[in-house]
Amino acid sequence: MWARNRFYDKGLLTAVEFDLPVIACGNLSVGGTGKTPHVEYLIRLLKDHFRTATLSRGYNRRTSGYLLADEHSTAADIGDEPMQFHAKYPDIKVCVGEERMLAIPQLLGDEPDTQVVLLDDAFQHRSVKPGMNIMITEYSRLFTRDHVVPFGRLREGRSGYQRANCIIVSKCPPDMSLAEKAALEKEINPLPGQRLFFTTLQYGALFDMTTRQPVNVPASASVLLACGIARPEPLLEKLQQQYQKVYLLAFPDHYYYSEKDIAKIKKERDDLPGTQKMVITTEKDAVRLHLLQKELAEQNLQIAVMPVEISFLFGEAESFNNFIFDYVARQLPAFGQ
Repeated sequence: MWARNRFYDKGLLTAVEFDLPVIACGNLSVGGTGKTPHVEYLIRLLKDHFRTATLSRGYNRRTSGYLLADEHSTAADIGDEPMQFHAKYPDIKVCVGEERMLAIPQLLGDEPDTQVVLLDDAFQHRSVKPGMNIMITEYSRLFTRDHVVPFGRLREGRSGYQRANCIIVSKCPPDMSLAEKAALEKEINPLPGQRLFFTTLQYGALFDMTTRQPVNVPASASVLLACGIARPEPLLEKLQQQYQKVYLLAFPDHYYYSEKDIAKIKKERDDLPGTQKMVITTEKDAVRLHLLQKELAEQNLQIAVMPVEISFLFGEAESFNNFIFDYVARQLPAFGQ
């Protein structure tokens, strides 16, 4: 990775630039920074103003090559995160492709009216040069304190942060003080022109995975958190604040559940203490569990989904929004006229 980055930095390898606004959102680490809710924030910010598309690699999908999501797409076809975008935001275009340099022209061929492309998890994908590079680093695992795999969780050296136009410290405590903010700003030491923001996770109301209707789970209930994500700890901590008894059944990140897994989840739920019991999962897991709707129905297994969004700390949401809109306006001169 170091040699490859040096080749791009020295111009020995050439990155392709596109005429339309291209915003990349990614991280230096191997996962768990909360990237997905940040991409969704960008989707919500942009979709009512611009014809927006997302482009992801489609990690761990069971297909290959370029695919544009349609009404028949599943998580197995396009990957769990793209499927989540597609299900929640049907008015945008969602596509996947391992080679972003080739996928963007294919997307524009299919959808020539596209105005903005969001590149999901593309911080290390150097063959495309985005006009806006957003790097996310987790509050509890700042890149400044981390090391490259296998000695830490970084995909590349810390100096990679220099490519970012914007750095977001994610999963911050909602009550983070101004003094701590100043200390982190000093530690990260953004380059001239780099913007630094701080976000926290904001969990929403539970809803039924199948019917999408609200689910009321009393605080006295026993809860089983069944999920396959890189960092379940923040959600586990949130549930422990809400419910008296919380248990974790963890699966690997991006895991495809099997019929045996459904039976295991059912047994774990049945073995919970008390009479009021509920299985809770994430939105990302829900799109993979939807592949087993028949098995879930056969087991009579209700699963509640805990949605999550991000919010900006210190009243800086408007500043971030304007930062993004200003970039798009420079690329699309007609915007705002």
